[in-house]
Amino acid sequence: MYLPRDGQLDPYTTTTSMARIIKEMGVEVNTNTRVTGIKLTAKGEIERVVTDKGEIKTAIVVNAAGMWAPRIAAMAGLHIPTTPVDHQHIALRAVPGHEFAADTPCLRDPDNLVYMRQEQGGLVIGGYEPNPLPRWIDGAPWEHGSKSFPGDFDQFEMLLEGAIRRLPFLDQAGIITLVRHPGAYTPDCQPLLGPMAGARGMWILAGMSLNGYGGAGGMGKLMAEWIVDGEAPMDVYGFRATRFGNYYSDPVYAAEKTRESVKYYYRLRFPHDEHEWARPHRVSPVHYRLLEHGAVFGEKFGWERVNYFEPGKPSRRMGEDQRQWGWSKPPFFDRLGEEHKATRERVTLFDLTSFGKIEVKGKGALPLLQRLTDSDINKPVGSAVYTQFLNTRGGIESDLTVTRLGEEHFWVITGSGFIGNDFARIQMHVDEKDGEVSIRDITQEYACLALWGPKARLVLEKVTQDDVSNAAHPFLMTRLIDINGAKVYAQRVSYAGELGWELYIPNQNATMIFDMLMEAGKEFGIEVGGYKVLDSLRLEKGFRYYTTDITPSETPYEGGLGFCVHLDKGDFIGREALVKQKQEGLKRKLCTLVLTDGDDFTQIYGGEAIYHEDKVLTRVRSGGHGFTLKKNILYAYLPIELAKQGNRFIIDLIEGRREAEVTATVLFDPKGERVRA
Repeated sequence: MYLPRDGQLDPYTTTTSMARIIKEMGVEVNTNTRVTGIKLTAKGEIERVVTDKGEIKTAIVVNAAGMWAPRIAAMAGLHIPTTPVDHQHIALRAVPGHEFAADTPCLRDPDNLVYMRQEQGGLVIGGYEPNPLPRWIDGAPWEHGSKSFPGDFDQFEMLLEGAIRRLPFLDQAGIITLVRHPGAYTPDCQPLLGPMAGARGMWILAGMSLNGYGGAGGMGKLMAEWIVDGEAPMDVYGFRATRFGNYYSDPVYAAEKTRESVKYYYRLRFPHDEHEWARPHRVSPVHYRLLEHGAVFGEKFGWERVNYFEPGKPSRRMGEDQRQWGWSKPPFFDRLGEEHKATRERVTLFDLTSFGKIEVKGKGALPLLQRLTDSDINKPVGSAVYTQFLNTRGGIESDLTVTRLGEEHFWVITGSGFIGNDFARIQMHVDEKDGEVSIRDITQEYACLALWGPKARLVLEKVTQDDVSNAAHPFLMTRLIDINGAKVYAQRVSYAGELGWELYIPNQNATMIFDMLMEAGKEFGIEVGGYKVLDSLRLEKGFRYYTTDITPSETPYEGGLGFCVHLDKGDFIGREALVKQKQEGLKRKLCTLVLTDGDDFTQIYGGEAIYHEDKVLTRVRSGGHGFTLKKNILYAYLPIELAKQGNRFIIDLIEGRREAEVTATVLFDPKGERVRA
């Protein structure tokens, strides 16, 4: 069942055969047939589509309703955040002597924020201005249809001026028309694809206003294969319809995020730049303490998160900061070195409250998580298991920690921006045969303070009477401890590769515990740290980052996470593919490389080309400067025959081509003795 725009069924867009089938169902279908509802079974499965001409029984609905997709989704109890934003284009007459041939290619000019295409010798020009305007924040009305609106020349003027800068003779062109029309945009300007939790059989193909003509054919093919095979044929993680969860349910917030993304569709955004609009939206319970320490905030999934600190300076929010220094060494480089050194030599307190937190409880919790993960989750109460969710090809769909807090009580901890997809994935794989299960997003109920460094235990011992010795509280163990009357889940894990804990604290107790830890840590030289230094720390330890180093296109074996895979635990999603890969052997694997020519800082962003014998072989996945090792480190997938220590390759960096050498996977504390101390 295909639902096109306007909520109307059109036999010419549903294909002739579909129209014939619908007609045989006894439903009169034409452009005046309107969808008025969607009925679900008691189990939350699509059962039928209700129209003003009758009902159509179907188990699958593809919601390709454009601007009206949220209204169709709402009929099934679902929320998807798309905001209609006005887009304008102007038609110009041909200038004598400067006519364009019919085969003139389309032109994109991001410097001037415009695109152009030939039409009858002249041009049609559109673009993306810095202040795009939303049309209907609370949803597109059915009656709008495909009508256009009168153009706003005052708003378009800067785009026309940009086109004239590129082609000066256009100042002689006559204007035929200026047209304004709204399109469906998402908060990140990427399309919405795939199934959603809560209405099994509802598939989304919407939010396509920046991808329609160029991507529609491929996306249609992908969706067809996905529906038939039950799995996306390629990595579309960043397009999944579930990625926003319910975090963009405020239409005003969603509209502001959408407008800013449209602004940057052509405008250059540097890697260190941050979103500026609709901030602050979500803040940690210790936000005001962070302000006092000179926090410099970035934004992730609506959260204000500390990138780094500037002690003694006023706190601020980052925005287009990198425009000030371009592609050279960041001005905060030395500060990251201080935060890194404190974590390696003393102790650092990080606010990681934005981590996604999902509670899974009930008789069906264990079999559900066993089916989703590649690791054996059936561990003693208190165990924390680093693991992955996989697809049927063995590719990594999620990278997370599962903690068993009771026989039928688990926490799933994931990254700040991954909570929407991970929460939905758990929901969509519930099987009633397992028994009852409760799944709750508890992200905003608990703060998370990470205390990492060789002095971490000495600090924690000063604020709790509970035994946090290595014998009583070993690595990968989670226990409830008491800190001044507050019950805190102390989970002994570390993304820095150092001794330490992630402390999950009820929000109302977070500021008190932050203060107590900072006071207790004074004698040990405690520091506060932000997210940017974590890259340096984890690169030295060989820790992967999801969506760059590992993705749905790579298996745990290829990504160096084979130690997480427990093939003997029983069946799980992706097991068959992993068994086959293990039998046949790997064809590639993720390797650690270091630049060989000098230890000075070199900027590595990820995505840089890697050459072998003067040909592009692969690309950098992630990289950065390791402050302890004084090395520039990068990760890349290499063919097995080339993935040998000592092999050298040429990396095409922003500064020019440099040589890199394959080295050991883990460069710092390879035996993991510090984290287990």
